[in-house]
Amino acid sequence: MWRHVASNFLTIAILLLVAAAGVVAWGQRQYTGPGPLAEPICFQVRKGANLKSVASDLSGRGAIRSGYILKVGADYQGKAGSIKAGSYLIAPNASMAEIVEAISGTGQSTCGTEVNYRIGVQASEMLVRELDPATNRYVEVAKFDPAEEAAPQAYVDIADDIDVRFRVTLAEGATSWQVVEALKRAEFLDGEIGTVPPEGMLAPDSYEVARGLSRSELLDRMQARQAAVLDALWANRADGLPYASPEEALIMASIVEKETGLPEERPRVASVFINRLKQGMKLQTDPTVIYGLTKGQGVLGRGLRQSELRGRTPYNTYVIDGLPPTPIANPGSDSIAAVLNPEVTDFLFFVADGTGGHAFARTLAEHNDNVARWRALEAEQQGAAN
Repeated sequence: MWRHVASNFLTIAILLLVAAAGVVAWGQRQYTGPGPLAEPICFQVRKGANLKSVASDLSGRGAIRSGYILKVGADYQGKAGSIKAGSYLIAPNASMAEIVEAISGTGQSTCGTEVNYRIGVQASEMLVRELDPATNRYVEVAKFDPAEEAAPQAYVDIADDIDVRFRVTLAEGATSWQVVEALKRAEFLDGEIGTVPPEGMLAPDSYEVARGLSRSELLDRMQARQAAVLDALWANRADGLPYASPEEALIMASIVEKETGLPEERPRVASVFINRLKQGMKLQTDPTVIYGLTKGQGVLGRGLRQSELRGRTPYNTYVIDGLPPTPIANPGSDSIAAVLNPEVTDFLFFVADGTGGHAFARTLAEHNDNVARWRALEAEQQGAAN
């Protein structure tokens, strides 16, 4: 009898184990298999939300079939307590495992609204855009210059939303004074700026920032990035360059940055100035003269006068020998790379060619011919405009 009871108990236990294993396997397939979502959605995890409320919201949006399975799976993976506030793009048919991975990863939003404050040479602008989940493309919501106009209502409505992402993008060629003045107008940043950072030592780049970040801290990040770029490129520089230090290379890079907007031209423009330095010729570049007049505080907005080209300032490279005392703007990494690994040429002159680029010359006679062609083209364009 006892043997019969034991046999029945063992049979039942085995059946229960098999059933449990089947349930576990089914749950695992539900957790890792394709989900029910037909179209992509932008899903928001609010600050302070727990996994239970997130699972309920996902179920309500039709992204998962079972909040319970999602919670069990996330707990099994050790990610139940790792969800992060943000806005996340959930792809069609995303599995629960993929969704949990998205909301417990870096915490960097992948959809929703982004404010990009773009600091340029001529002006700065605040660009508000929102990702359209259906097309996975950003749609412009608002654009304005905080120095010239009040924030539009579209910006006011979203500026305090905890899930809005902020970014500051610094263009190549802006001066440190321009950067500081622009950051003062970024209401999403905090704190005072003590002094303007050294010219040339802010890295043009795009910086993701959190609301309330200290302006000084952001400037420190920009300086650290530029120092790292300069150190790395200096370590791999070509032989025979006429620079006594990385700082001199940075000065040259700022000149190249202001002389051409074409990336492919930078190594060639750099070669002209390097050839001039090596031959003891004056650099004779207008952007340095302009910097001597403006100190980098804004744009000159007109052509240079002959008296200004003859005036003696530390930055007038028509008068002084060699490099000016400091950079004249914040150069990008491409310009720094160009002056540390320039083209090998024998060019000594260049002038605009009317296409956005420049015509290069080895001799003054060739250069004068190029200048004549440029003057004729200028006159033709002015005549057509009138």
